[in-house]
Amino acid sequence: MLALSAVLAFAAAGCGVLPKKEAASPPPTSAAASGQGTRPALAETRSTMTENLKVEVVGLNRVKGKHLIAQIRLSNTGTEKHLPWPGEMGDHTRPLGEIKWASGIGVLDAQARTWLLPYKPAGSPCLCSDRDRDGLGRFIDPGQSITVYAVLPAPSGNPATTTIVTPVAPPMLNVPINDEAPTGDFPDPDTEPVTPVTRRLILPSESLDKSEETADDGKNLQVNLSSDVLFAVGKATLTPKARSVLTRTAKLIDASPATVVTVAGHADSSGNDAINNPLSLRRAQAVQHALSALLSRNGIRFQTEGYGSRRPLYSNDTDEGKRRNRRVTVTFPKPQPTTPAPTATTPPAATGLTGTTKADGQPIAMEITGLRRLPGDLGLLTYKITNQGSTETWFRDLHRTQDWEAYKYQAATNVRLTDIATRRQYLPGRLKVPTDNDADFYCACTDVSGVRISTEKFAPGQTREFWNLFALPDTTDTLNVKIGPFRDLNVPIQ
Repeated sequence: MLALSAVLAFAAAGCGVLPKKEAASPPPTSAAASGQGTRPALAETRSTMTENLKVEVVGLNRVKGKHLIAQIRLSNTGTEKHLPWPGEMGDHTRPLGEIKWASGIGVLDAQARTWLLPYKPAGSPCLCSDRDRDGLGRFIDPGQSITVYAVLPAPSGNPATTTIVTPVAPPMLNVPINDEAPTGDFPDPDTEPVTPVTRRLILPSESLDKSEETADDGKNLQVNLSSDVLFAVGKATLTPKARSVLTRTAKLIDASPATVVTVAGHADSSGNDAINNPLSLRRAQAVQHALSALLSRNGIRFQTEGYGSRRPLYSNDTDEGKRRNRRVTVTFPKPQPTTPAPTATTPPAATGLTGTTKADGQPIAMEITGLRRLPGDLGLLTYKITNQGSTETWFRDLHRTQDWEAYKYQAATNVRLTDIATRRQYLPGRLKVPTDNDADFYCACTDVSGVRISTEKFAPGQTREFWNLFALPDTTDTLNVKIGPFRDLNVPIQ
């Protein structure tokens, strides 16, 4: 068991420590001193980027009913003498300067649709393990382990289990939370100013005819209606097809607790402000009038605005990006569920969930390993990619998707789930990070850039496991899954 030397630094700075459970015998000062360590793992996974890096949760304690102490054991199970860990475990959604923090350890609070990360104290990026301060070193030797920690907010609802997320591998599900004091010394976030670091999880979906796309953050729905469907070029008069598109939006508003609905018109970068600004406003007003007539309940007030081309969602450098930016956005509180959640059942064994393609002439294989339903209508898709060829190759089709420019970094975004019955397509989830100007979006999926820039590079015979988070409809138990260039597969939801 690990007693962290970090407590000395925090005590010197005037920061208190959380209550702890005393160890039966004096613990070593570093996990490396005890080899692989003896603490049983609550959950484990493998790094997508570095296959010999094993990641295990060895402690998860809720303290004072509002904080969580996560302890992660990192082990080098291979023969590589210089296996680095700080770049792998760092949070890529915020600037850190020097890479030496275990700041990427987090919790998926599915019910609240948030990604919880370690607190940020005033003097450092993260209330978590620091390579220099804690004497952990930059590398893990073969057969050795280190244990790192993070102090972060506890997930909402006082759950008995939670999902642990790291930057390196698929999330670890159903990790049990212990309400006893943790073993070891950890800084108390109540004794110094700290800032919670949370990322709102946005779950997009769209109709197969591209007439609208919806983003669900667990609190509000943002429905982007395609101006190409609603209006003729340069006009603000609704087309005959617009009524069917607006009818669905009106039903969603009727089913929501909304008292205020925001309608905003947007344009692409073509033309100029003198044209785009008044046109986007007139289009928003046309949609507002149509929705008012379609609603079946009273007491709803509208706020209407035209933003011209000032708030693009996608790059205007492509025709597809411009098409998506030409929109009228309707935003309102999320509707309440009208159907009970499906009864938990054991789905039939999935077979044949594989596909093949080629990259640079080499055969590439794919296998779906699971599509699991999580709380809050979330879904976790996991799949493996293998180079079955005889030479090293790059498989870049995982990020080559129509909306890849909407993300801060390249990631495994070229994945879609489709509900054939409702003709609706579900896109990978996004983490929203506010910035000084607006917001950046990161994929809630495997990164393929940044410190993991070689994730799409495969040696002969090498296999890597990837993951994506999606919204899942509650009306079906199977979905069509399309991963890059591989064949469509009908996948049961577990």
